[in-house]
Amino acid sequence: MTSPSLRLYELVLASGRSASPYVWRIRFALAHKGLAFEPVPLGFTDIPTVLEGRFKTVPILEHGATTVGDSWDIAEYLDRAFPEAPPVFSGPAELATVRLFDLWFSIEVLRRMLMIYVLDIHNAARPADRAYFRSNREARFKGTTLEALTADREARLPALREALLPLRLHLARFPFLGGQAPNYADYIAFGAFEWVGSVATVPALAADDGVLRGWLDRGFDLYGGAGRGPGLQALFDA
Repeated sequence: MTSPSLRLYELVLASGRSASPYVWRIRFALAHKGLAFEPVPLGFTDIPTVLEGRFKTVPILEHGATTVGDSWDIAEYLDRAFPEAPPVFSGPAELATVRLFDLWFSIEVLRRMLMIYVLDIHNAARPADRAYFRSNREARFKGTTLEALTADREARLPALREALLPLRLHLARFPFLGGQAPNYADYIAFGAFEWVGSVATVPALAADDGVLRGWLDRGFDLYGGAGRGPGLQALFDA
């Protein structure tokens, strides 16, 4: 379905690759609904300069005269604005369940990923954005340097991999988190691996993790390979 009035503001790295886990979940949601969009690439320091500075983070979706920020607000807006397209959420029960999944995933997985890859994110950012990223993130961690935050990152990989056990157990029975077809829970998790895969200098997953490998391959191949493209680093040990 074409909708030339859709514009998605997204964070990009020096490589030009889209690199926000929250943007990626919306990229997958748009593909799920069959909606074409115009990407608007921004660096970290560009975000406050667009749309009169009304938004502090991406993604931001422009649809004609309507502008929506926050990935959850955008996902729900897409179903309201395009009811004729395949729904992102089948109903209130699925929406509530996926929101619970997002809370668990953010606490148990995304936080661990950040502590392993925050220096890689800095190094992959556009040169003009690196000073801002460093000062902003180091302030969040009470002045601890990015180098110090990630000094023991390889020792943290086992805990990250263990945190993904609920996904493995579920995906041993179903091809997707959504069951026989992907849903927004898959897109949340795919988005995290797109983010890590855009910056990682250390693979997040073990070489023998066949369950997650198969699921990620299926997910990145969805919608004509929407999750593929240049700049994706290895997610699995060699």
